[in-house]
Amino acid sequence: MSAPTHTVTNQPPPLVGYDVYAADDALVEGVARHAAPERRPEIDQELGEIGRSAGSVQAQSWAQEANTHSPVLRTHDRYGNRLDEVDFHPSYHRLLGRAVSSGLTDAWSRPDGHLRRAAGFLVWSQVEQGHGCPVSMTHAAVPALRADPALAAEWEPRLGSRVYDPQLVAAGRKPGALFGMGMTEKQGGSDVRANTTRAEPLAEEGAYLLTGHKWFCSAPMSDGFLVLAQVTGSAGDGGLTCFLLPRVLPDGTRNVFRIQRLKDKLGNRSNASSEVEFDGTWARRVGEEGRGVATIIEMVAATRLDCAIGSAAVMRQAVAQAVHHTAHRSAFGGPLIDKPLMRNVLADLALESEAATTTVLRLAAAYDADTEQERHFRRLAVAVSKFWITKRCPVVAAEALECLGGNGYVEESGMPRLFRESPLNSVWEGSGNVQALDVLRALQREPQALNAFLGELGLARGADHRLDGAIKSLLTELADLEGIEGRARRVVERMALVLQGSLLVRFAPAEVSDAFCASRLGGDWGATFGTLPRGLDLEAVVERARPVA
Repeated sequence: MSAPTHTVTNQPPPLVGYDVYAADDALVEGVARHAAPERRPEIDQELGEIGRSAGSVQAQSWAQEANTHSPVLRTHDRYGNRLDEVDFHPSYHRLLGRAVSSGLTDAWSRPDGHLRRAAGFLVWSQVEQGHGCPVSMTHAAVPALRADPALAAEWEPRLGSRVYDPQLVAAGRKPGALFGMGMTEKQGGSDVRANTTRAEPLAEEGAYLLTGHKWFCSAPMSDGFLVLAQVTGSAGDGGLTCFLLPRVLPDGTRNVFRIQRLKDKLGNRSNASSEVEFDGTWARRVGEEGRGVATIIEMVAATRLDCAIGSAAVMRQAVAQAVHHTAHRSAFGGPLIDKPLMRNVLADLALESEAATTTVLRLAAAYDADTEQERHFRRLAVAVSKFWITKRCPVVAAEALECLGGNGYVEESGMPRLFRESPLNSVWEGSGNVQALDVLRALQREPQALNAFLGELGLARGADHRLDGAIKSLLTELADLEGIEGRARRVVERMALVLQGSLLVRFAPAEVSDAFCASRLGGDWGATFGTLPRGLDLEAVVERARPVA
């Protein structure tokens, strides 16, 4: 029997036992908008299954356990033999297995594959982000492998499999496989052309031995890796080249893959990020010698979109928790959610989340359409969106945490884990400056990309005067190329906001697009969340973001 002083009152119930997909109006509407009508029932059923799993007590327990018990590196066995294995908590494998069985590595070969996969990734990533790293890399490896039709025919069915098998055996003996990648080196970072890993050709056509050190190699227990290395001693062109490095060779022997250490990271703690050494490591060339960046660039683009999707997932879950908490918590004479100032904060956060969700679904649909126009559009829009959405994620997570007060700062709430995850996607696959410079490169070298981007914005012209003014201002900014590198972040930020505004004006309810345009494009906004102007229907915006448990 508890003491009277320990009676618990005015504490919100946990947000569990609900369908994460069905409770997200922006996501459900986005899927319906872009999916073929005849496939919508099948897609909704598929996403509902993963949504109910994501909202379960079981899945949330898996997430907590996988992050409490971080991966452990075992370099040697008891006799001194090299092992180079990483042990994960069983809950990590459960999370990864659920992702694979839900088709989150299977987008390239089925109708509406990228849309349904992006929506599923957004839903399931709200449970836990660390296991999403190998899921993302496996998905993104496919277009790079297609540079070599023989390799694609061998590996693509394995990567799109719905069966997760964590055994460290030859990939040909497994029902499914996962991929990682290793491009970053300590002396170069994002400047991959500074890589010093060497690749020496063998007599066997397309085979090489690699020697070098990769500074970041995530998910080192994957079955294969795409890596970059400088070809030396070749009769061909030489230079930076892409390679497929299997973890276990076809005859069952282990490739030379020495895991030197695991990184001790801010967040993403369930995932093993490692430093690895290659020393006479066998690999197969992918694409032509000296064309490594060109070969791997579509993989990079796909993982950059996943960075934006992952950040959209963190934002959505943070907003859902904040709205749920304030709906059930009373202070100063009534529910927090009904207080005008809290409502302003929640509505502001909800706008950021819906804009991100709407944008990433539009980009996923561009992959499914895959016309020349859509390819040009996503060339700019992916980099722009990756830059902006991943940068908005940490401030959204921090403000949402604050909505829970002290409860949000306590580990059991799950908010600290969301906050620790929030900066990751802005760093992975090129930080903000890299994205901004990539946008400038596309603007200067690929006029078709800018035309496609502006064409997308033009679909909403005339619908909102604040959007029209922002588009005009952007065109003025783009026309002035003097000193544009120093202004690159300013330019890309404006491109992102105008893109989001144009999508919301076309697709979102009037109360959402009105509030977004008034604040983000109309200039009537402060420097913190909760500074939306008067005269907006904030109650409708908040209610739209409320998860129904």
